[in-house]
Parts: sequence; structure tokens; C-alpha cells
Amino acid sequence: MKKYFVFTTILALSVITINCNKKNDQETILKGNASVFVDESLRPIIDEQVEIFESRYDGKIQLISKSENEIIQGLVKDTTKIAVLTRQLTNEEQKVFASRKIFPKQTHFATDAIVLISNKKTKDTLISIEEITAFLNGSTSTKIKGLVFDNPNSSSVRYLNDLAGIKASTNKNIYSFKTNEEVIKYVSENNGMIGVVGLNWIEQSNAALENITVLSVKNSKSNSYIYPSQNNLAEKTYPLARDLYIINCQGYSGLGMGFSSFVAGEVGQRIILKSGLLPFKMPGRNIIVRNKIEKDNK
Repeated sequence: MKKYFVFTTILALSVITINCNKKNDQETILKGNASVFVDESLRPIIDEQVEIFESRYDGKIQLISKSENEIIQGLVKDTTKIAVLTRQLTNEEQKVFASRKIFPKQTHFATDAIVLISNKKTKDTLISIEEITAFLNGSTSTKIKGLVFDNPNSSSVRYLNDLAGIKASTNKNIYSFKTNEEVIKYVSENNGMIGVVGLNWIEQSNAALENITVLSVKNSKSNSYIYPSQNNLAEKTYPLARDLYIINCQGYSGLGMGFSSFVAGEVGQRIILKSGLLPFKMPGRNIIVRNKIEKDNK
């Protein structure tokens, strides 16, 4: 009986060890396969990060674009392990994970901006937050004809509703599509509409951008209108800024940890800087000092 017990114990430990080694062979911080759910408004910059990451390491990442609300629901229901969002988890959301003994790693890697765009034919290039919030609260006396969002459950909708102090707008002149690209196209073809998109979509090469105008937004503190740019994000003067996070709920040292470390590291931060967004940590600059200046022979 005793020999049988020892044998079964050794067998069980062997199976566990084999399974653990098999899991480690399949995925490490730099190897394996993982799905990353990304807020659709952030897709362009994360596409670039994944492209460079995969060119350097054996890890393969599948990007899945969803609305903020869909991604949060996936995290809470444990169907999503890695996500890129425009906010951190709330205290209530973190309590859900704590009840499962999971403590998500939230990596701040950049600052983005919500950008308001209008048709090129619109002469007015200025707008205030007060006009936006009044429109969301149902006012018909503003100059805004209609607001166009990428998705009714998007992070942009949630951000502006929070500014307006409402859970959902009752204004009938609010429209939504599925992507930021569709918003840009619609505004470029319809005069009088104001689109709401992420800054990194504006930085992309797109023919439709030729027919839109990026609006400057009034900063209530300085009483001046601020254009959404990397410099103004750094100076904290643009009023519609938002921080970006990678949320890793894997609970082990997997590809989620490797990818978030890459994005927050030197190379990833240089990609952010080049994209026009504001890196969380400004990458260093290499300065070459020469003792002698060589002149070209003429």
C-alpha cells in the first residue's frame, strides 16, 4: 500500500512537471502566442509596436480591436487576459480580480489626445469644452450640428460623457460607426459634422485627412485655444488628454509581460515619440563627442 502511494505521488508530480514545462515551452515573456485586445481608437500605434516586437522576438501577437466596454467586460469575465486601454481599472473592477486572487499589472506607456475634427469647408476652427458638454446635455443652441463617434461604447464617448457629467447623452444628433477611419471619412464628406477620434489616427497617412480640419480646443485655465500636438500634451495644456495603459491579467510571466515591458522600454517609447503621441518616459539621445572636426577636402 505504501509503495503504491509513493508511486502514485511520483507519477502525479511528473505529470505536473511535464505540463508546466510544456506551458513554458509554448509561452514565455518573449516566445509563444497571445491575443491582445486593443481599444479601436489606439489601433495604429499598437500595430506599429507589434510589428517591431515580432521582428525582434519569437512571440506572435494577435491584435483584436474592440470598444472599451467590450474589452472591460472581457477582462471581468476572464475571457480577455491582455488589453490596451485609455484608462486604468476602477476600484470595483480590481475587486473582481482580487476575489480571484489575480492582481493585474497596469503599465502606463503614453499620453494620447481626443481630437475633434470638422469638414475642410467649415470656416470655424475653434471649439470649447463648454459647447461640447452643452451639446451632450441636449442643448440645441450650440453651433455643433452633430457629433460623430467610432462606437457608442467607445472610450471617447465615455470620456466626453464624464466631462458632461452624464451617463449617456439624449441628444438625437449623435452618430456612431465602427472605426475611427469611418468617422474621418464621414466628416470629410459631410460639412457641419464634428468627429471625435484618437490623435494617432490623425498622424496616419490617409487621403481623407486632406478634407478635414483639426479643431483647437479652449483651455479654460489659460482661456486660450490649444491645438492637439505632442508638445502641447507634454506641456499639459491640451484639455482633452488621456493616459494609455497595457492591462496584463495573465497572472504569470507570459507574453503579456514581455510585450508591456517592450512598449514601456527604450524601443517602444521611441515608437511612441515618432508616432506623435507623448511617451510616458522620454527616450534618451545618444550624443557623439569628437575631439577633432574633419573638414572635407575641396
